Amino acid sequence: MKLELPEQKKRVFSMTLPIRWGDMDAMGHVNNTVYFRYLEIVRIEWMRSIGCEPDPQGEGPVIVNAFCNFYKQLEYPGDVLATMYVSDPGRSSFESWCTLSRVDDPDTVYAAGGATTVWVNFPLQKSAPMPERMRAHLL
Repeated sequence: MKLELPEQKKRVFSMTLPIRWGDMDAMGHVNNTVYFRYLEIVRIEWMRSIGCEPDPQGEGPVIVNAFCNFYKQLEYPGDVLATMYVSDPGRSSFESWCTLSRVDDPDTVYAAGGATTVWVNFPLQKSAPMPERMRAHLL
């Protein structure tokens, strides 16, 4: 099954993550909560790679909604190929999307998810316009 991404999506990042023994649950496959951790790692590494990490004393990204659809079970051992996309940039928000495949089975999407991200002024606890350094990566 393929995740339907918006037509205006932009591929921005990919990385490989190891499936760890401890990622599995009693059923012998990766626990559903770990998929959200994989999605989080990809978002964080992308933001770090483009120099848009959060500044707790200033501004940064906050996830306000996240989802994941599970299509096929991931199992240990193996490596996950995570590919991230962005779309719908607004004044202070954008959508991110991610597909999770296995490195040894890159054409099969095992899971796909996404998140709505809002740029926030942390001291004021309210949304703020995204800085140009971030916006440049979304267009």
